[in-house]
Amino acid sequence: MPLVWLNTSSSSAFVLTGFPGLEKAHHLISLPLLVAYVSILFSNGTLLFLIKDDHNLHEPMYYFLAMLAATDLGVTLTTMPTVLGVLWLNHREIGHGACFSQAYFIHTLSIVESGILLAMAYDRFIAIRNPLRYTAILTDTRVIKIGIGVLIRAGLSIMPIIIRLHWFPYCRSHVLSHAFCLHQDVIKLACADITFNRLYPVVVVFAMVLLDFLTIFFSYVLILKTVMGIASTDERTKALNTCVSHICCILVFYVTVVGLTFIHRFGKHVPHVVHITMSYIYFLFPPFMNPVIYSIKTKQIQSGLLQLFSRPCSTM
Repeated sequence: MPLVWLNTSSSSAFVLTGFPGLEKAHHLISLPLLVAYVSILFSNGTLLFLIKDDHNLHEPMYYFLAMLAATDLGVTLTTMPTVLGVLWLNHREIGHGACFSQAYFIHTLSIVESGILLAMAYDRFIAIRNPLRYTAILTDTRVIKIGIGVLIRAGLSIMPIIIRLHWFPYCRSHVLSHAFCLHQDVIKLACADITFNRLYPVVVVFAMVLLDFLTIFFSYVLILKTVMGIASTDERTKALNTCVSHICCILVFYVTVVGLTFIHRFGKHVPHVVHITMSYIYFLFPPFMNPVIYSIKTKQIQSGLLQLFSRPCSTM
């Protein structure tokens, strides 16, 4: 293949895709997505402000919740510009550098979310198994170290496959299948040996996301064993109630992960619009539901929100 042709192809932009066959309805489709984006930004932003502002929420459990809210905001802000650009303005072109950067943040933040859910399980494990030493074990410094560790783990694990995207020549169609860049979409367009980029993500998923889930599951087995040993029924109920919000968030995240994986692996004959819709559910449903779950299920968050929104405007 001529080198000139390779250079020309590699320097051209990728083309994003909205909903194929529904281009005339893009403006209408964008409305519920816009509502979802605004709701996510408002709810998670409010949660972050509340945890920062309310000293009653300056505890490890709520620090981890703040990390979860920040991650959800990051996912939303990473995908929202290109999605709305495609649906509103039909702005479909995206440069290679911008595309690879978007893919890096999308995949990194997905692993960060899994890591934070694991950290939150550890928090509940310590709170119930060793309540007298809870504050001594989960100090502010340790919470920060856990957060940094989760971020570094995710960032470094995704970096190898994204760096390799810069090396590949792209000589096939430059049309991506979503309105945002995903690693698995980009490598389909590469004219090179992509064996490493196909196998490595599978290893990452099994080594991190699946291991995170199994560790969370095992921690709740131990938590349940501890709770069942509590003599008082009221105390057992109270202990379990502190875990309900976290369990709901775990289910929301991992059910969407399994659903998306199932569609991509076994839904070859499913209409492409179903694949696209499932990807939006994966990126929008957990960030939308997480603050709702904690607002409904956590009394401290409820009382904090009531105080926040009942303040006079002059004191805000």
